[in-house]
Amino acid sequence: MKTQALLVAGFCTALLAGCTTNPYTGEREAGKAGIYGLGGAAAGAVIGAATSSRDDRAKGALIGAAVGGAAGGGYGYYVDQQEARLRQELTGTGVQVIRNGDNLQLVMPGNITFASNSSDVSSSFYPTLNSLVRVFKEFDKNGIDIVGHTDSTGGMDLNMRLSQERAASVASYLTGQGVSGARISSRGVGPNQPIANNNTAEGRSQNRRVEINLRPL
Repeated sequence: MKTQALLVAGFCTALLAGCTTNPYTGEREAGKAGIYGLGGAAAGAVIGAATSSRDDRAKGALIGAAVGGAAGGGYGYYVDQQEARLRQELTGTGVQVIRNGDNLQLVMPGNITFASNSSDVSSSFYPTLNSLVRVFKEFDKNGIDIVGHTDSTGGMDLNMRLSQERAASVASYLTGQGVSGARISSRGVGPNQPIANNNTAEGRSQNRRVEINLRPL
């Protein structure tokens, strides 16, 4: 067991050694890919040791750590690159890019995406959606979940329909520009998932939005 632990520790140290400079802060850090690689290595080591005979546990742990680390680090690196491209393309557009572990979320305020009480995408927003199309074609290993949201003003039936139609409009635009429809899903949740207080104008403005959630296929 001591040999197994030393092997895994050495492998993890090697992963951490591949640190990079964060392009947003300028700080030297291990990076998300290294963190994912460490997680994969640890899990792989445990599985490798558990599935090997007693005499081969050290070898099994090392092989498991190598395979798990490569798998974890590989997707982490992929998301790192996709996140950087999205931030580059969406700078100044008003669209937020939010990273949460393996998932990326794009938040598009309703006031820049649609006219009031309309589900037709504003023509002024086409260039932003075209930027998304470029990134989605370049990084095609994600599912694209599109969710429409409204504030609480008006009736529930109206809000549900409007949120569904807005999500569908964004989905239709993406597929019309060549993004595979097999990757895309769309739905509306009306006012049921607010992110701000609906009692204020500012809060209602934040709640009127379309979110695109990118997840591993």
